[in-house]
Amino acid sequence: MKNRICEILNIEKPIIQGPMAWLTNADFVAAVSNAGGLGFLSATAGQIVDKTLTRSPEIHAERLRTEIQKTKSLTNKPFGTVVIAGSDLNYTWRIIDTVIEEKVPVVLVNGLPGLPYEKIFKPLKENNIKIVYRPNTPTIEDAKAAEKLGINVYVATGFDEGGTVPERVIGTFSIVPMIVDAINTPVMAAGGIGDVRGVRAAFALGAEGVFAGSAFIPTKENPAAENVKQMIVDATAEDLLMFRTLPTYYRSLPTKLVNKLVEIDKQGASREEIAKLMVDGLRIGMLEGNTDEGYISIGTGITPIKEIRTVKEVIDTLMQDFN
Repeated sequence: MKNRICEILNIEKPIIQGPMAWLTNADFVAAVSNAGGLGFLSATAGQIVDKTLTRSPEIHAERLRTEIQKTKSLTNKPFGTVVIAGSDLNYTWRIIDTVIEEKVPVVLVNGLPGLPYEKIFKPLKENNIKIVYRPNTPTIEDAKAAEKLGINVYVATGFDEGGTVPERVIGTFSIVPMIVDAINTPVMAAGGIGDVRGVRAAFALGAEGVFAGSAFIPTKENPAAENVKQMIVDATAEDLLMFRTLPTYYRSLPTKLVNKLVEIDKQGASREEIAKLMVDGLRIGMLEGNTDEGYISIGTGITPIKEIRTVKEVIDTLMQDFN
């Protein structure tokens, strides 16, 4: 089976692996693409290998370039890179330059209000780079505006996703048909999809692809710590905790830090105070496996995940209707 997303992104199966901050590297991303999906390097992928943090946009971009080149050596299939679109656009422009120079075929642009998207999209489109656009909070207005700017794929993320959740409490299987009905651009469903039943439901509601993160963490190729993978396998959605932070709420499996954040949230701490305690917590918790000082960002679709598998096994299971 082929559809618009497969054709636009030149992939075999309409599934994108979410670029989960510290949890992507060349080996993992290449495994996703080789299995027929679209692997995505996060903007921090290059920093995992170097083991040191940097605030320099130039160093950051060059580390990412190294990881892009390594990914190319491991797969001849399409893959993508995140273009940072946040308050510091110096990072965004440096990564755009790197993506263009390395001829990366697809980028993911995360959406936040007020950013100059027309300027961000222009050089990408001029170089025939496909744009997958994923706003933090999908809305009809945002979807229509993004479509006018020429995006190729729109990701509709529901409140079921892991980590930072959308500002509006609308579940994945409510937001997907709302966005599908608003635009002609193909839509991917994101948030809480852990097995083929979720994939089938997303397609029944009009999505033409699935954007998945949590399902790919407990895989043999993922760089997450082994104890974190086992925690995910052993957990269900009932174990997840939620607390206020910036910009709205955050979801995690219980850790010593998360239990503290939940408690001070109940005591009335501000979102800003809670956010300060979370700095670098994802890297510490999920990459290093330190569940005292970090957190385990995960979505509500983890219940059917019962074993650590290969990336190919995950994709084949989720996309079995396309096999």
